Amino acid sequence: MIGLGTYAFFWQHAGRGAEPLSLTGAFTATRDAGVDLFQICDYAPLDAMSDAEVADAAAVARDLGLTIQLGTKGIDPARLERYLRLAEAFDARLVRSMLYGPDSRPTPAQAEVWLREALPAYEAAGVGLALETYEQVATADLVKLVASFGSPQLGICLDPANVVARLELPRDCVGLTADLVANVHVKDFAFDRQAGWVGFTYSGASMGTGLHDYPHLLETVRPRERGIDEIVEHWLPWQGDAETTIRTEREWTRATIDYLRSTS
Repeated sequence: MIGLGTYAFFWQHAGRGAEPLSLTGAFTATRDAGVDLFQICDYAPLDAMSDAEVADAAAVARDLGLTIQLGTKGIDPARLERYLRLAEAFDARLVRSMLYGPDSRPTPAQAEVWLREALPAYEAAGVGLALETYEQVATADLVKLVASFGSPQLGICLDPANVVARLELPRDCVGLTADLVANVHVKDFAFDRQAGWVGFTYSGASMGTGLHDYPHLLETVRPRERGIDEIVEHWLPWQGDAETTIRTEREWTRATIDYLRSTS
């Protein structure tokens, strides 16, 4: 299923020069785009919301007919327990996270201990936990860790764009993780020469115009055949003013949705 994520609304949520888009506003925009899935991913206000506010937001999502997924950073048991409770409130069946959190950088051994403590509750609840490919941890090490559990509720959130900062190739990341992928983050990316020819900027591109070989990902991972959701995100640089940036963000979202639908 195609979904939109919080990073597809990055500048709209930021509210630079305009009223910030609320979480429920993003829900409505997702529904208006003809999309049935929204991933609340790294959305800081969620951690500050009261139980009543969470319940209200979940009610809006249900009224709109949206399926919700969640995303956070870190795998310490307290954080994963908190997000399992949030998953229950939103009827979410997947939580995306990453090994490193805001205040934690576990060793591989510590990561295994934490996951063995937290994962049984996810398994009992039928909620999947998807750990994202990131530059902080070699893809091969992440694959080894996830595979060691052999749990259908523990998988990988595949984002090949992230690993370039580790000098890994996106295609290699796709191939290494393919069998364990439980969620896909969809965005294109490219390098551009900086002014004066002194280096490059690595950032987002409108889907289908950058370096991401998405047909290779589709062929290798087979997300549509396996029921793996594809969540739209962007790495959109600031475009000089709020109006232009937000308009471009919306255009990129529509372009990505159209691209994904054209490849189905």
